[in-house]
Amino acid sequence: MVVIVALVLAFASLSLQPRQKANQDNETKGAILMSIGQGMEADKAKDKTAYINEEYAKYITESFAVDYQGNKVEGADAFALLGSLKAEYAKPENERALPVFVGKKDSGESLYVFPLWGSGLWGPIWGYLALEGDLETIYGAVFGHKGETPGLGAEIATPPFQDQFKGKSIFKGGEIVGISVLKGAGASAGNPNAVDAISGGTITSTGVQSMIRTNLAGYAGFIEKSNNGVSASQPLDATVAEPATDLPVVEPLTDEENE
Repeated sequence: MVVIVALVLAFASLSLQPRQKANQDNETKGAILMSIGQGMEADKAKDKTAYINEEYAKYITESFAVDYQGNKVEGADAFALLGSLKAEYAKPENERALPVFVGKKDSGESLYVFPLWGSGLWGPIWGYLALEGDLETIYGAVFGHKGETPGLGAEIATPPFQDQFKGKSIFKGGEIVGISVLKGAGASAGNPNAVDAISGGTITSTGVQSMIRTNLAGYAGFIEKSNNGVSASQPLDATVAEPATDLPVVEPLTDEENE
């Protein structure tokens, strides 16, 4: 009897895998769309999957993978690589293939979407950073997490935090610097390269900053080549690791601020 039950459960699990994969792909497409300001009506659509697939086909015009020098990697499947970003960053720099998605505005102007992967306080965090055609100005950002604290670190997945990134620049003095996440309400006011951290979620906020810096490092060659020689030589750490604590962003945590 036990064997029969185990076989039934195994069969059910295998049968559900294609549907689970389809749902996961749909959520991923939805997040990419949100980074360029599209797909916002998905939850209101009668057929969410059909809606997202239609929007994705309309607004995502191209996808490819690049190496550390910014060259396209022939034969690479950008969408498939999204499931193995951690593994790609674990490879030597010259062996990595990193996905890029090209979207468009309704006006026809191009947008470039870069997937992000990093670490928060309690587990993985991820996101999609969309840049304007100048590959300097942020058009939109979407972040997600696996197990950050509700009301604290989990706030990285909310519009108030994500909307701060719009219009910010990843360049300073001709070099890629990423985006600093500064502790304190209004701390980033007037700073084109910074946003405010989440109140009470300092470690997760630092994780977002580290994630953006380390992931952009992998695309520096592509950004430099696309911008026809604009310097992208800032020595960002291209190794995805635990959130850094030596970045110019946070003061020491107090007990009240620790998640």
